Formats: sequence, structure tokens, C-alpha cells
Amino acid sequence: MSDVEVSRTESLSRQEVARRLAALAEAMEAGGYVELELGVSKLKVRVPDELSCELEIEVDGDEVELEVELTWSTATPKPARKRTKKDGA
Repeated sequence: MSDVEVSRTESLSRQEVARRLAALAEAMEAGGYVELELGVSKLKVRVPDELSCELEIEVDGDEVELEVELTWSTATPKPARKRTKKDGA
């Protein structure tokens, strides 16, 4: 079960979807945080430098579904351990 899940479905024109994706891409390229509009509210999310991206397309009869899934950890990365002669360095 998720700690938090927010979902919103709406009908948009191709141009509106393109503008939203472009705004998301610009925010991600700028780094740090991405602000997402969810109806009348906004959600600000920190995005790290490294994340996983999954693209999926499904065609079922006359319906096409395209999913773009971005995932990352919110855990603080552990600092790299120094290698010693004992480790083979």
C-alpha cells in the first residue's frame, strides 16, 4: 500500500498534453523540484539526478494506451565505502 497516491484523469487536446509534457521536461532538466498541477491544487516533488524510466505501449482493439513511468528512491544514498587493501584495492 502506498503512503500517498494522487490520481487525476481528464480529457485534453493533443496540444495541451504536449504543453504539459514539455513543462514537465523543462522542470526536470532545470533540476531539483517539479511542480505538478492536479486540478485546483499543486504538488511539488523533489526529483534526484538519477531515476528509472519505463515506457509501455499497449494496443487493445481500437484503444491505445501509452504509459510513461518514472520512479526513484526518496532514501538518502549511503556514502561510498572507501576500499582498502583488504578489499583488493
